[in-house]
Amino acid sequence: MTSPAVDILRRVFGYASFRGQQAEIVDQVVRGGDALVLMPTGGGKSLCYQIPALVRPGVGVVVSPLIALMQDQVDALRLAGVRAAFLNSTLDFQSLVDTERRLLRGELDLIYVAPERLLTDRFIGLLEQLVGRQQLALFAIDEAHCVSQWGHDFRPEYIQLSQLHERFPSVPRIALTATADQLTRQEIITRLSLAEARLFVASFDRPNIRYTVVERDNPRKQLLSFLSAHRGEAGIVYCLSRRKVDETAVWLNAQGVAALPYHAGLTAADRQHHQQRFLREDGLVMVATIAFGMGIDKPDVRFVVHLDLPKSLEAYYQETGRAGRDGDPSEAWMTYGLNDVVIHRQMIDESSAPPEQKRIERQKLDSMLAYCESAQCRRVLLLNYFGEEAAPCGNCDVCLDPPLLWDGTIAAQKALSAALRTGQRFGAGHLIDILRGKSTDKVKQFGHERLPTFGVGAEMDDMGWRSVFRQLLAGGVLEADATAYGALKLTDEARPILKGEASIKLRRRLETPKGRQARNKVSPDRPRRADDSPLLARLRAWRSEKAREQGVPAYVILHDRALHEIATLLPDSVPALLAVPGIGVAKAERYGRELLTLVAASD
Repeated sequence: MTSPAVDILRRVFGYASFRGQQAEIVDQVVRGGDALVLMPTGGGKSLCYQIPALVRPGVGVVVSPLIALMQDQVDALRLAGVRAAFLNSTLDFQSLVDTERRLLRGELDLIYVAPERLLTDRFIGLLEQLVGRQQLALFAIDEAHCVSQWGHDFRPEYIQLSQLHERFPSVPRIALTATADQLTRQEIITRLSLAEARLFVASFDRPNIRYTVVERDNPRKQLLSFLSAHRGEAGIVYCLSRRKVDETAVWLNAQGVAALPYHAGLTAADRQHHQQRFLREDGLVMVATIAFGMGIDKPDVRFVVHLDLPKSLEAYYQETGRAGRDGDPSEAWMTYGLNDVVIHRQMIDESSAPPEQKRIERQKLDSMLAYCESAQCRRVLLLNYFGEEAAPCGNCDVCLDPPLLWDGTIAAQKALSAALRTGQRFGAGHLIDILRGKSTDKVKQFGHERLPTFGVGAEMDDMGWRSVFRQLLAGGVLEADATAYGALKLTDEARPILKGEASIKLRRRLETPKGRQARNKVSPDRPRRADDSPLLARLRAWRSEKAREQGVPAYVILHDRALHEIATLLPDSVPALLAVPGIGVAKAERYGRELLTLVAASD
């Protein structure tokens, strides 16, 4: 006899069994216990609260900061036969009242609420009525890392969510996030009063994502070369500034790449329109600041590009995690330069944050830089950062094209000497001019052509020296002083190198990895799919038509994986259709006849 949770998993969501820790998490919440779930994007977090909400009596309240995506999540649940709704600022007054009445009448299984609305006296009053009737199943706090003041997605309203436990101690809570280092994890536990919650930490590994870092040379040329292998695919390109977002989007369109901009400087209507287009159309590239992306549920994002260095590995992991949610081969590609470090340092030092927060942000930035410059497997470094052991992956640029190491002690001594002899008041560009023996106006102005270090590095070009300086920064031998416009200063680690008491190994300049052999690597549990068949093309066209008719993204109708399974299994009956992952009873009833007709016509 199957449990109620497994029955709902199969009947409603169309999956034969739970994955990983899902069954344990569901059982913990169904029994009334609290849970903190750390699970990577695409790992199936939503089922961990949706199924307990359907098993337990009453309605599950889902707290989400993502107003623009609530509609898609609710649409997907409704198509699966779940009674779901949302309450946020997009509803008019009558729709708001109607939804509240349905909530009190027990006509909803799940309701999605923005945190600022949940904390209003009006909504708290509704919750008190539900608790009085024993009709409040659970609280799910999605994107729980938003509670962290050290994090990149801090939302002040999230701190107040501790009130849920204070006011409704008998209602189980499940907090979920796809990214949290040890510091953020502890802050979630403290601020949400989850000390008694059971902690579930899934592997943070996303084996289908290939990680690549390249030294910025000609970024637009590099980007276009990368995108040439992704024509017609959906992807995200992250930039640090709004201006760069706008300029890059215009330029990509001029190159024949369909691209949309997204940043906080656009009107709310434009942002929503661009996000909806990205979610509902195929093959669009979103060029964005970090204002875009949290909770993006589009499964077929094939690549995430960073044209600028993210401010932390935590931010990088979450942003790259928006690629390949469907488990198919995807890429995380980044280009960066020395100036990125200076800009981030300046942003940190000029912020109004307290000293302790600035210190933590500098440490996070140092870890990000070390990741870029390391000669170790990218995935090993990334997973180690989140406290997870890993072996070299064979699916990153370092594994596929291992960098050559060289004894950089003498080069380091020259670089450090140039910084020291110029009073540690200049950035890398000026120091490189001195090392290469360039008599620029600035070099002449300060009389630096008379220094002993003038011209001692003529054997190396500008890019080579920039690589040396970046690695000295990454290794903590130099530090950038943002208050002095990026002047490079020696740290305590520099002294033994200058004195010849310690040596240092450096990696050769980063190059674009040879070939594309990792492009087709897939996750171990996901077989490579066959090339598109005529049936698959017809299924996609049918799905697009249904999505347009119903005003929802195509993946809400059926995921790509379901279409591929139908094209492979060729079901000839409703029971056979129910064997396709992602097709539950409601979807089989709604779409079964049309799907079976399409399959029969392919014979």
